[in-house]
Amino acid sequence: MSVQIVSISVLCWDRRVNAGGRVGEAGLGATLLATDDAAQARDLAVRLDRHNAERRELEALVLDQAIEQVEADGEVGSGVVIAAAPGWHPGVIGIVASRLKDRYNAPAIVIALDETGLGKGSGRSVPGVDLGATVIAARQAGLLVNGGGHPMAAGLTVAAGGLEPLRAFLRDRIGAQLAAANYVPSLGIDGALQPGGATAELLREIERCGPFGVGNPQPRFVLSSVQVANAGVVGADHVRCSLVGLDGKRIKGIAFRALDNPLGELLLKSNALPLHVAGKLKLDSWTGRDAVQIIIEDAASI
Repeated sequence: MSVQIVSISVLCWDRRVNAGGRVGEAGLGATLLATDDAAQARDLAVRLDRHNAERRELEALVLDQAIEQVEADGEVGSGVVIAAAPGWHPGVIGIVASRLKDRYNAPAIVIALDETGLGKGSGRSVPGVDLGATVIAARQAGLLVNGGGHPMAAGLTVAAGGLEPLRAFLRDRIGAQLAAANYVPSLGIDGALQPGGATAELLREIERCGPFGVGNPQPRFVLSSVQVANAGVVGADHVRCSLVGLDGKRIKGIAFRALDNPLGELLLKSNALPLHVAGKLKLDSWTGRDAVQIIIEDAASI
């Protein structure tokens, strides 16, 4: 494959390759990666980029509605977070479930209801809760049309009118598992860095250890004793900042959807006090040159 085609494919890497499947054109990513035709690759890359923008809009809409529903219904603290509504696009419910799981540190299930009331759901779990086995148990109990998965993720189909019995079953089973596991939310840290050590070369070496997923998570680093500079809000609810290390170097950081949670508040109001900041490194080529930024997942005052 030519360098030109490879460069076009890189534009569609990450979620862009899968974006077509989220919005109804599942074969585009595979066709792009398989083609030897530069013109076709360019056309497919542009289409996938548009689909990815559409996917982001759908995801943001469903996530906002799911959060509003969960907090209005008092789902928080019930052991499992369940959100369901008609009109939600089934292609983004898995991503939204993952967002809810991260936001509330609890297993989360998001269900898209069709015009008949039939629900298609996707769930994400936390350590100590075998969500796949729990969904299978619900199916065996006659509460689901279909369902299954593995410990950290599951899919399900619930009949019209079956949502409330399913909620009760899941809360009971998942609550018992959480109690037995004595689950405490935590982040695993793979290494400590100063901003000057977060180089593009390091990130390329890390990427050689991929692909990353449940069995091989992307490494997470802590930046120790850094000061927050130029913190501000970007987009609707993201917090962007610069982190200045003890080595005098800077690294850009962003905490997605953090404006209305304690992480965003800490970054925006740190007043230059030192923090420990944890997250994953990502290459940022937006300015035309390779720079590394950190996707901030947590922070703590020293």
